Amino acid sequence: MDSKEESSADQEGTRERGLVYVWQAGCSYPAPERLPGWSGKTVLQAALGVNHGVLLSDGGEVYSFGKLPWRVGLENVSINCPILEKALSKQHVITVAAGSFHSGAVTEDGEVYMWGENSAGQCAVANQTTVPEPKLISISDSEASHISSVQILQLACGEEHTLALSLSRELWAWGSGCQLGLITSTFPVTKPQKVEYLAGRIVLQIACGAYHSLALVQCLPTQDIKPLPERCNNCSQLLITMTDKEDHVIISDSHCCPLGVVLDDSHSESHISCSSLETLEGKSATSSQGEDCQKTLTEEQNVVEYDIGSVFSNSDGQEDSGISSPGKLLATDKMVVKQHLQDFPDYSSNEKQMDLQPEQPSHKEDLIACLPSPPGPGTSALNSLVVSCASAVGVRVAATYEAGAISLKKVMNFYGTAAADTISPSSGGSSGLENVKDSREEQVKLESMQGKKSSSLVDIREEESEGVCRRLSLPGLLSQVSPRLLRKVGRAKMRTVALTPTYSGEADALLPSLRTEVWSWGKGKEGQLGHGDVLPRLQPLCIKSLDGKEVIQLFAGGHHSLALTAKSQVYSWGSNIFGQLSHSSSPTTVPRLAKVCNDNSIWNIAAGPDYSLFLVDGEDFQPLLYYSGREEGTENEVASENACLKDPTLLLDCSKLGYISNVAAGGSNCLALVDKNMMGYIASLHELASMERQFYSKLSAIKSQVLRPLLGLDNLGAASTVQLLQEMASTFSKLCYLIGQHGASLTSFVQGLKEAKNLAILKHSSLFLESYTEYCTSLTNFLVMGGFSLLSKPAMDFLTKIQELLQDLSETSGETYALVEVLNTLFFLPVRRLHNYARTLLKLATCFEVTSPEYQSLHDSSSCYETLAVHLSRKRKEAEYTLSFWKTFPGKMTDSLRKPERRLICESSNRGLSLQHAGRFSVNWFILFNDALVHAQFSTHHIFPLSTLWAEPVSEESGNLNGLRITTPEEQFILISSTSQEKTKWLKAISQAVDQALKGTADLPPYGSSGNIQRQEPPISRSAKYSFYKDSRLKDATYDGRWLSGKPHGRGVLKWADGRMYSGMFRNGLEDGHGEYKIPNKILHKSDRYVGYWKEGKMCGQGIYSYATGEVYEGSFQDNMRHGHGLLRSGKLTSTSPSMFIGQWVMDKKTGYGVFDDITRGEKYMGMWQDDFCQGNGVVVTQFGLYYEGAFNNNKMMGTGVLLSEDDTVYEGEFSDNWTLNGKGTLTLPNGDTIEGTFSGKWGSGIKITGTYFKPSLYDHEKDQPKTLRKLGNLAVPADEKWKAVFEECWHQLGCEQPGQGDRWKAWDNIAVALTTNRRQQRDSPEMLSRSHAQTLESLEFIPKHVGAFTLEKYDSIKKYLIKACDTPLHPLGKLVETLVAVYRMTYVGVGANRRLLQEAVREIKSYLKRIFQLVRFLFPDLPEEGSTIPFVVTETKGRRAFCSGKSDSRPESPEPGYVVTSSGLLLPVLLPRLYPPLFMLYALDNEREEDVYWECVLRLNKQPDMALLSFLGVQIKFWPTAVSILGENKKVLPSTKDACFASAVECLQQISTTFTPADKLKVIQQTFEEISQNVLEILHEDFLWSMDDLFPVFLYVVLRARIRNLGSEVHLIEDLMDPYLQHGEQGIMFTTLKACYYQIQHEKLN
Repeated sequence: MDSKEESSADQEGTRERGLVYVWQAGCSYPAPERLPGWSGKTVLQAALGVNHGVLLSDGGEVYSFGKLPWRVGLENVSINCPILEKALSKQHVITVAAGSFHSGAVTEDGEVYMWGENSAGQCAVANQTTVPEPKLISISDSEASHISSVQILQLACGEEHTLALSLSRELWAWGSGCQLGLITSTFPVTKPQKVEYLAGRIVLQIACGAYHSLALVQCLPTQDIKPLPERCNNCSQLLITMTDKEDHVIISDSHCCPLGVVLDDSHSESHISCSSLETLEGKSATSSQGEDCQKTLTEEQNVVEYDIGSVFSNSDGQEDSGISSPGKLLATDKMVVKQHLQDFPDYSSNEKQMDLQPEQPSHKEDLIACLPSPPGPGTSALNSLVVSCASAVGVRVAATYEAGAISLKKVMNFYGTAAADTISPSSGGSSGLENVKDSREEQVKLESMQGKKSSSLVDIREEESEGVCRRLSLPGLLSQVSPRLLRKVGRAKMRTVALTPTYSGEADALLPSLRTEVWSWGKGKEGQLGHGDVLPRLQPLCIKSLDGKEVIQLFAGGHHSLALTAKSQVYSWGSNIFGQLSHSSSPTTVPRLAKVCNDNSIWNIAAGPDYSLFLVDGEDFQPLLYYSGREEGTENEVASENACLKDPTLLLDCSKLGYISNVAAGGSNCLALVDKNMMGYIASLHELASMERQFYSKLSAIKSQVLRPLLGLDNLGAASTVQLLQEMASTFSKLCYLIGQHGASLTSFVQGLKEAKNLAILKHSSLFLESYTEYCTSLTNFLVMGGFSLLSKPAMDFLTKIQELLQDLSETSGETYALVEVLNTLFFLPVRRLHNYARTLLKLATCFEVTSPEYQSLHDSSSCYETLAVHLSRKRKEAEYTLSFWKTFPGKMTDSLRKPERRLICESSNRGLSLQHAGRFSVNWFILFNDALVHAQFSTHHIFPLSTLWAEPVSEESGNLNGLRITTPEEQFILISSTSQEKTKWLKAISQAVDQALKGTADLPPYGSSGNIQRQEPPISRSAKYSFYKDSRLKDATYDGRWLSGKPHGRGVLKWADGRMYSGMFRNGLEDGHGEYKIPNKILHKSDRYVGYWKEGKMCGQGIYSYATGEVYEGSFQDNMRHGHGLLRSGKLTSTSPSMFIGQWVMDKKTGYGVFDDITRGEKYMGMWQDDFCQGNGVVVTQFGLYYEGAFNNNKMMGTGVLLSEDDTVYEGEFSDNWTLNGKGTLTLPNGDTIEGTFSGKWGSGIKITGTYFKPSLYDHEKDQPKTLRKLGNLAVPADEKWKAVFEECWHQLGCEQPGQGDRWKAWDNIAVALTTNRRQQRDSPEMLSRSHAQTLESLEFIPKHVGAFTLEKYDSIKKYLIKACDTPLHPLGKLVETLVAVYRMTYVGVGANRRLLQEAVREIKSYLKRIFQLVRFLFPDLPEEGSTIPFVVTETKGRRAFCSGKSDSRPESPEPGYVVTSSGLLLPVLLPRLYPPLFMLYALDNEREEDVYWECVLRLNKQPDMALLSFLGVQIKFWPTAVSILGENKKVLPSTKDACFASAVECLQQISTTFTPADKLKVIQQTFEEISQNVLEILHEDFLWSMDDLFPVFLYVVLRARIRNLGSEVHLIEDLMDPYLQHGEQGIMFTTLKACYYQIQHEKLN
């Protein structure tokens, strides 16, 4: 709210923000005034130096005021009116900083500008004492892979140095002094350098004092923390020492490095804990703060410190008789030291500073053991003597105790618990001191020794509770210590509780981190580094006493430091001459808690040279300003203890200015940025921030004062109770951490632009909602199981002792509640906080127009938080209702049902629901939980999970008016309710419970405006998990997947107890569709695996079955058996399988035609099978060239057959076994001789013959010899009988039981279904579907037009459709072609590449064409029959001249006008390219001998030049080219010219090897003839007609020059597969010419 004291003039400016007020520091009653001459722009940030200030406006402009001696013309003038820094006018500045006499600014691009005093290089400009205008500073990382400019986030300026924090959270420094933290001795540093010591750490914030630096660093993750070293990295001394004397043990961790600096490891001084008593100086400590660091370090080497480790004496404090008390003894020893020192001449000058006071007696006397550091190379004789004296003192004191006077347990307690009263010297200064500063330095040095002591002893218990582990190393001899005692002492006193820090990685990424450490370095004469000493530090060192204190911001004054924590507390240390630390605790060299006001509500600080400002929450959330430090009139006075350490003063006039958002301090001036309350917006923001900070303080108190002590107790109760309590405590701690982060975030928010859209609870609302929900869930789970009442008696006793505290924390002080109720109220406080969020957000929303996006966003967020609050309150009531149910119905059955996450919805104990057809005396009790419906009968009960439960009302026709049908996977029953209202109630309750269980978000409310709309009924089809217990087939199996009305339906996974597993599609409870099935083989320790299609719970359709034995079957299944076409690979490894079968299966056995490749024996069988045996006709070829064709019986060659060997020896006759001749037969030898008779014996191992030998007549023609060879194939399986199962499967896919019999449109429907189904499957794995493949599938969705009069266009569209269909195996025709190609290659590759099989291979292709053509004509019935002609459309076309006659013919390859439809013309372009390699190999093998002759002749003839070859071949001279074109140039043909004549025709003919189909090869031949004619026309320059006598020699020349290696194979392939109607056309004549050339070349006689 606005203050009542505001004047009407101020009321006019109520909409102003960032108003600047300044006043004189130290005034008892300051009078804040507006900055004179300020234009009224909103100021976002202000920074003050000693005599000047810098302002940053909301427009990114920078203004300076005060004394600016570096500016030209303003050397001796003080500027009250801020002036614009024009050098920055083109930059948008985001932050500014001011040192004592220099300034800096950071732009939005991360660039740094510096100006002002530069005598120490603090502006990073070389060779200039001042920088008059802002100058761009270059900061670049030379260690980066490519040198680039470093972007800066924040600046901090001291007196002679500047620090910069980069965007990557690295620290950069420049200027002079050890406060830079750089490893250098050359000053000034004018080029920014990285502070390597903090490299790899995340620096969150930086602050600069006059000569020291502070950094807020995020803690390393636990796994990154290095173990503590045993030795100091600088002086190599043990950090923890143990001395085993004759009668006692001395343990000390009081090492203090004599160098005073840490250069290597951050942990080497992580526990600096010196229990020293005095500081002995070798020189007067009168050096000023402005001295250089090297000088200071040199002086500090003369400061000799000896470390004394305190050890507790006996608990009763009594000493043995005859032994003086330690206090007196120490005083005596000090006198001895003093006498020794008097022998040195420079002692007298320091006598006053070594005022050794007698020690005050403590409750427990301390044993002082001195552990001096060895003197360094630069130490003086004085230092060495002092060290030796200190050592002597330590030995004398240690020797005064007997072995029984001290126990090791107390030594350990020294480290594990808080120390007893420490020995503290008098804090009063000497009366003879000349000035305040000298006395202050002496006092600081005396305190520093206490600081060393306290830094190891103070807050030990706090550190332990915060999870900070101290490493205790015990080297040395333990001769006098019993092992039993060691074991006893080694036991932990309290259980470690993982409560702090509990944080969320996501929250740390979005909000300020609370897991922080404070690091300091620089000069420490006033103790401003916080390490318990007054030594300087060249490198950053962690202040361990601030670990776990959740520091969120650091502030550095001239010679003091302050740290603000998330709990709104302030720790301060350093110079306290004027009370600027706001506490009187001693020593001031370690952080102490400042006492500013009664409650901890500080949220902002400003630190001046010798004073501090504290911004505190007021009662109405309007900030109050407190001042602590130097006051007017004390500057030149001697500062006494009572005069300077006053309580902080409330600056009332400043607090009345308005809502102060930020304060700044520098020199003798203070500054405040004030916001006026605009429509309550600013007030609401401060209320939100203040309430959040207070809430965090309360949560922290609950955690530290209730939860942690509670969890630290032994025997809390049952293990389950403890686990639930720990889960609740963990989520509480996580929520607490988030609230602390949010409080810190809001603190920064009110200091910035204050845009509503950037509020964390708006931007990251899900983070808050989920954290609150998670906590409430764990809390209600704990409550349901009994809550705090279940805890053991020690735990309840503890809670009873702190009941008053609990009532205060839970805000129930004035009322009387039971302990458990108080605890419940306490831990449900966060839910109340959600209401506060909603209320405050709504208040903020009202500050905006209703139509603005800010209003909408704030209003929606308010609704979300309010919805969640109501939802969580409902969850609490549900938990309490469930708890009362468990208490009402105790027993074994209900105990077994009791689960933390289970909630009761309703139950039928009031007899409102009964089971239909239940017995007269039966008891049926139905309990509906949020996850299950329980049916209890007498002593038994059954649980029905709601996710697999379907409820529906029974129709009234059945007579059950109030019936409910309950369906589960294995049971179905009807419930009868007493009234229709009860029926409606139960049906609604069950439906909502099922729906909620299916959503799986029972703990999250439906956010948003439509959140309250719920489905009336849960879906019939759903996803759920269920374990079967009754079904005989599925007993003990677990199903996880889709359901429909109580049965698995859709995709799911079914797992049996014996290891079997099915994953795939279901229909009506059975496996149906594509799926994967695994069956473990316990003997082989492997699994059978099937991937394929199912039908009604059985394998049916295409699939792949991989057996544990290594066999793999790929093919068709029916009723869980191999049935149809399939491929079986046998062997351990598929790649080296010893056998392979592809063919037809019937009822799991090989039956029908199939090919068996026995790789081990090198044999391949192609023939008929019956019940896994070779039965019927077949062919066997071996790798040794043997060929058998004939009858088989029971896997043996038995009956009539033909056997050929590689050398063309032929046996035709009877067989009785494999390769065994037995009976009549004829043996034909390669030379034509024959033997007819009776044969017996195995081929190749001696055959007995009884018969007649025939020698052929000398006059018989050679061509009559291989008569038997021409008969090959007669005893083989006819081509049309092969692969019938493959074609039958294709017909079945089209919906036809028999080939050609079925509905054509149904077939098209089946094709569409197959394409759609396969595309859907491919969508799940898109990598299997290429882009072109997807386009092919899309084009197949359109059926070509084929009804009506058939034209050539329709024929072409059908041809294109078939090409696309055969390109994808997803189409039935494509699948057919793919399978045929596979079986063809399987048959004729490898051992099957036998020249005897050529004609079988050709016949098989022709059979494919015929049968596929039948399929195509079924799909396109208007397609003409084989050999029919499609008439051309009558158009006037210019006739092309015939090649060898003068007649014109529109279609020379067709005897009649029109296009002849043939299966080869339509299908060979699709089929032959896929079958070409094995087919052509057979042609090459069959024609090997004649092609060798042909090739030898070609090679010889091609050695001739062109003219010689033309002459040899008899080409008429008029056809000889006289000139040829080579690379565009005409060159004359010389006698030596070679490979130049008819070159284009030669090149054209060579393309015959690149084509596949006979039609394409014939076109190449035709083009070759046309090229020859074209060349001759160019030579003769006249029209002419070829005669064969003229043409043949020219063409023969072209064939020779083409050098086609396998021309014979090409010729035979064309001859075998070309369409018959082409033989008598023009292409037929041309082919005959080529064939004649081939034979002519073979028989050409060359000399």
